[in-house]
Amino acid sequence: MNIGFILFIVIAIISMIIQYRFKSKFNHYAESPLGSGLTGRDVAERMLRDNGIFDVQIRAVEGSLSDHYNPADRTVNLSPEVYHGRSIAAAAVAAHECGHAVQHAKSYNWLNLRSAMVPMVNIASNLLQWVFMLGFILLASGIGYHLLLVAFGAMVVVTLFSVVTLPVEFDASNRALAWLNVNKGIMQTSAEHNQAKDALWWAAMTYVVAALGSVAQLVYLGLMLFGGRRND
Repeated sequence: MNIGFILFIVIAIISMIIQYRFKSKFNHYAESPLGSGLTGRDVAERMLRDNGIFDVQIRAVEGSLSDHYNPADRTVNLSPEVYHGRSIAAAAVAAHECGHAVQHAKSYNWLNLRSAMVPMVNIASNLLQWVFMLGFILLASGIGYHLLLVAFGAMVVVTLFSVVTLPVEFDASNRALAWLNVNKGIMQTSAEHNQAKDALWWAAMTYVVAALGSVAQLVYLGLMLFGGRRND
């Protein structure tokens, strides 16, 4: 059996375990009330203000775990459970997303690189799903092989984006936790801070396994295209 395929299956299983653990942790901390009684929106407003950021809008968006920072329109977008929530999880996630806003304000290099890659990644992602499928269908012909080469190139772009995302996410969490640690009025006990740290760590692990999964797919396709070709 192809080692790339085995790697892909192993990482897929690990990814499912991490995703389950993260959702379990988030649900647990979402039920743990924040001693200060602040909402996620309150936390976001304070972190932005403390970092001298006044041109970023905080918005509520639909969906569960749909929280994100959009550098294009300078908005911190929080899901309903975070925007209105008064829990450990809501505070941690709100601070994390504001961590991205701080990165943007300070021209953090990895965020700038990630943002610059977005148009190229969007094209590669859309191209990948169609070219990959057609390549396998037409694999018996020379056209299929060349289509899979195009898919491999698109997958390289997507994989690089996943890897570049890692330092961006870890740094945003570090900025959030550092701010929460200094501002004692947000999280009033060390237990609350440790719970926030745990929630953000598991969230970061979902990005790690996503990057590993992308690498595994790239290895699998690369071995299939170039390994088999070399042995012909």
